[in-house]
Amino acid sequence: MSPADTRIRHCLDACRQNNRTALVSFITAGDPGPSYTVAALHSLVAGGVDILELGIPFSDPEAEGPSIQAANERALAHGVTLANVLQMVEEFRLKDATTPVVLMGYLNSVLAMEDFAERAGGAGVDGLIMVNLPPEEGDQLQRKLAANNIDLIYLLAPTTTDERARQVAAKASGFIYYVSLKGITGASHLQTDEVASRLQQLRQYTGLPFCVGFGIKDAATARALAPHADGVVVGSALVNTMADGGPASEVAGRLQQQVAAIRNGIDAADHA
Repeated sequence: MSPADTRIRHCLDACRQNNRTALVSFITAGDPGPSYTVAALHSLVAGGVDILELGIPFSDPEAEGPSIQAANERALAHGVTLANVLQMVEEFRLKDATTPVVLMGYLNSVLAMEDFAERAGGAGVDGLIMVNLPPEEGDQLQRKLAANNIDLIYLLAPTTTDERARQVAAKASGFIYYVSLKGITGASHLQTDEVASRLQQLRQYTGLPFCVGFGIKDAATARALAPHADGVVVGSALVNTMADGGPASEVAGRLQQQVAAIRNGIDAADHA
């Protein structure tokens, strides 16, 4: 049920061939206001991001720390809907036809839009992460997504058993999102050795790339993980930059500088 040919696959294959650890960024769509998002996405790419994750605003996000919870609240206060998020992706695609865009959110939002897969594919979405979708319940959605060239990406965590990891890996497409910490987004205490060991174990179940998120907030933490992961995901640190506000162009400039520093840290590890 996996799409055969996607922007995500092309991106991660190219990264692997060039000994480049992918940099994946996360921001919440419509935060701190709808007019910020598209400019922010372009600035992230300009700073060296390889894959863009865009959060669908939701009123009760699980596993999210205070930063991303607040981002959801700001976006919802502006009335941002899933339809608005797809419009933002469509606008982004007018100037960028290559950078993969992955939507991240909760099943309720997607189920409420009857033709979601078709509309998302038409807008230029490449992947979907549903935080609260168990793989055994995802077949119908995955078929619809695959028909529209969209990967359904699943998460694994330190608490995931080997048997469960095997089941999830069999269903996943695009890449595996490995949650590096027990707890909420924005937490610290990243144990690089533990993550590296667990990733090595998990790779026996799938040939898909592993992108690691939670606890990666700057060049140092990204550099420490880069030798062990196919991609590193930075979220809360970028959301905090968005929260500082100011004119959209200034926010975009700060984001670009922030991810460029992280990209430099990763590159230093890749070429060490």
